[in-house]
Amino acid sequence: MPTAQAPWLLLAVFSGALISLQARITGGLAAGLGGDGFAAATISFGSGCLVLALGLLAVRTARRGVGRVVAEVRARRLRPWQVLGGFGGAAFVLTQGLTVGVLGVALFSVAIVAGQVAGGLLFDRMGLGPAGPQRPTRRRVVGALLVLAAVVLSVADKLGGDLPYAALALPLVAGVCVSWQQAVNGHVRNASGSAYTGTFFNFVAGTGALLVVLLVHAALTGLPDRLPTEPYLYLGGLVGIAFISIAVATVQKLGVLLLGLCTITGQLVGSLALDLLLPHGGAEVTAATVAGIVLALVAVTIAALAGGGTSKVVRRGAPAPAETAANPAAVADTEGEATTASERPRRRPRG
Repeated sequence: MPTAQAPWLLLAVFSGALISLQARITGGLAAGLGGDGFAAATISFGSGCLVLALGLLAVRTARRGVGRVVAEVRARRLRPWQVLGGFGGAAFVLTQGLTVGVLGVALFSVAIVAGQVAGGLLFDRMGLGPAGPQRPTRRRVVGALLVLAAVVLSVADKLGGDLPYAALALPLVAGVCVSWQQAVNGHVRNASGSAYTGTFFNFVAGTGALLVVLLVHAALTGLPDRLPTEPYLYLGGLVGIAFISIAVATVQKLGVLLLGLCTITGQLVGSLALDLLLPHGGAEVTAATVAGIVLALVAVTIAALAGGGTSKVVRRGAPAPAETAANPAAVADTEGEATTASERPRRRPRG
């Protein structure tokens, strides 16, 4: 790996640690609200949406991007469900508020990663992302199976005890939702031409979904009668904006595969550090939890360094899809080896 990429690698790993930090903050906010994870998720996501909305006043390109997205939806070039990627983020944050206090950040993160890997394989094959349908390679399938094995290993010493299996299932499903979110958000970024705009629509959709869920929950059980006074518990939205912004900045330097590997590495290591150094609730880090995280890291490495990743489900020599035509600087062959425009041989002028 070139030395020039080292700072970007460290930044990407740091963004993964921020995801774990957000999980801890949201879990703490839920505890401060009397265990109301619904209110905690809405506050966390809503605060990020408010910050981004205020930022639109200062970012002209983002405002123009909003108009382009609306025009694309009206022209049916962008499907309405592709603007709802924030629903996946809402599921992720809601799961943080409901389960982190029970499972701990480490076990929560392993389950999230398992869902992300499984969802990524599924949605790549379905072609939900801007790159179109992709068939999984053997290494990615093996990596996905190993991550699932890591989840089983992490809970092995808790089987038959008081482990709430329903709570473990929630982050698994949320991980799948996050993969769906990443797939459809790519369409919004392409349509708007602005990463800020794509992030804004993500937070708007997620906040709207969480508000509906909160109102239903409040009608049944009521709202919390007190708010925690610790200021840091209200920083979850800002942390979310931070790690999304880092991902947007580093993906151009590292590529999607290497960025994903670094992010998940930071997420798992950061979650383990939080549970070890700042234990919270009834979470307990055991040897099985550590072994599960190590196995998950190995699995993610296998999946991310899969000798070229996935191959598109297109014939050799077939016309490039619209997304490739819009970005001729990067072309991938069926074995996944990236070839940039600068690397392709230049034709000599005739005559």
